[in-house]
Amino acid sequence: MKVLVIWRLLTVGGVNAGWRNRSIYFKKHGIDTEFLYTTDHGGLHIMEDIAPVYLTKDENKIVGIIQANNYDAIIVVDTKDAYKWIRKANYTGPVIIEARTPEIIKLQPHLKNFRGIEPETIIVPSDYQKRVVSILTEIEPVQVIYNGVDTSFFRPLREREIDHHQAPVLPEDKKIIGWIGRVDKRKNWPMLLEIAKRIKTERNDIEIWLIGGAQSVQREQFAAKWQEEDLTDIVKWHPVIPYQQMPHVYAKIRKSGGCTLATTKSESFGNTFIESMACGVPVVASNMKPVTELVLQEKTGMLYYGQNVEDAVNKLYSIIDSPDRQQQMSKTAIQHAQQHFAIEVVADQYIDLLYEIIYGSREEGISHD
Repeated sequence: MKVLVIWRLLTVGGVNAGWRNRSIYFKKHGIDTEFLYTTDHGGLHIMEDIAPVYLTKDENKIVGIIQANNYDAIIVVDTKDAYKWIRKANYTGPVIIEARTPEIIKLQPHLKNFRGIEPETIIVPSDYQKRVVSILTEIEPVQVIYNGVDTSFFRPLREREIDHHQAPVLPEDKKIIGWIGRVDKRKNWPMLLEIAKRIKTERNDIEIWLIGGAQSVQREQFAAKWQEEDLTDIVKWHPVIPYQQMPHVYAKIRKSGGCTLATTKSESFGNTFIESMACGVPVVASNMKPVTELVLQEKTGMLYYGQNVEDAVNKLYSIIDSPDRQQQMSKTAIQHAQQHFAIEVVADQYIDLLYEIIYGSREEGISHD
């Protein structure tokens, strides 16, 4: 079986991290995945070693790719122009939609007009996202399939496995709070700086690692504010950390007795949460959907109220200042991630769905193979 995934943005974010894991697993089960992007935002390095990647905005080239490759299914992720390309290519196979953008206003254009294409189904990564989609379209069914994490890669590293030479380097006598992701409005970096400001006035045994943001639209605004507020000593910014280094970053945070922090205002899923938990690092985030689908309050992390800085700081301290609690949460987080988000658990659901749509059932599909 061969499928094409079309998405506009080649980023280092959760959608591509999720698809990277999925396509590796698909390959083991006889499914080849190819990717078509129109814009590179620094994500090529996480995809090119695992699958063919097409990167072009040229409509004729795109139509040619679809015509030349005889795909068994095409999966469209939040890319409204894809329906036009599929039609022009006279593609008659099944089209599946993945709806990933959590803001209704930004998602709407991608679900408004399918240009005569009749999608088989819409896949979403959380129950929360299913509700968002149901507001925008009548298409049924909408199916929830969680993003998966490769637990052979994102796992708690032993001390001797940790790469201590690569940045970020673990300082002595500091607990680390990791903040991972794009530096933009939705990820809400101003709240991170407010939290850092508050912690800095109260103690000096905490360091915050901001991982990512090299290609983010608001990186200059962030950098200016970070320096102006005099937070460069407590917040260490690492704009580019290779994806392959991330298990080492999580391992250092775990070793320090720290946790990860998210200040995001909205998510359709939240890959960094499951990566963090799979590596044994407790998560502190806002008590909202879909975070509550992923992080178990007081078991695999702590959920703070709304966008409340004081409550967030208290929740961070409640983990950092209690090594026993931090270690217990670490153990529970690893088990939770393995049971619910391991790639073999969630990618199997996706494979079953593909076989059902293309062949009628997995058994039928295997006899075709």
